Amino acid sequence: MNSEDFAKTKADFIAQWGTLGSSWGINRTMAQIHAFLMLAVEPTDTNEVMQALKISRGNANSNLRDLVGWGLVRRVTYPGDRKEYFEAEKDVWTMFCIIARERKRREIDPALNLLQSSSSKSYKKTDPEQQLFASQTKALAEFVQTADLVLDKVARSEESKVLPFLIKRFK
Repeated sequence: MNSEDFAKTKADFIAQWGTLGSSWGINRTMAQIHAFLMLAVEPTDTNEVMQALKISRGNANSNLRDLVGWGLVRRVTYPGDRKEYFEAEKDVWTMFCIIARERKRREIDPALNLLQSSSSKSYKKTDPEQQLFASQTKALAEFVQTADLVLDKVARSEESKVLPFLIKRFK
């Protein structure tokens, strides 16, 4: 592939990864920075990120800090160099586990707490709306709790054990 075609393919990937980011609960720019760093051969400084993605320093710094907070990106320093460099986790299974744990902490845990709290209250047995609410929130809480347990087991296990099992089960 010539360098022009490669640059377009790479730019398309970064743009699409940015679009996918909203599915994981992160903003488009954060996902684009993640994609850019995933594809970087060497750790990259903030200026390179800004230049490549045409974003402001504040936007780059804020999103890099968030990516480090998620654990998807690491800070790298070199002796004698005051700049901070960044590199993305490149192992796909590790990325999946990090994203799963963060989504659980940020989204599933609060939703589960609300559902369990709502379903555990006392409702009037004579009020059909309250009874429906109680039974529906209880069923949702049980479902979310089961899904949470499955996701937690998958995210904590080794790729070499989980993927063959899943492939065999769902073929």
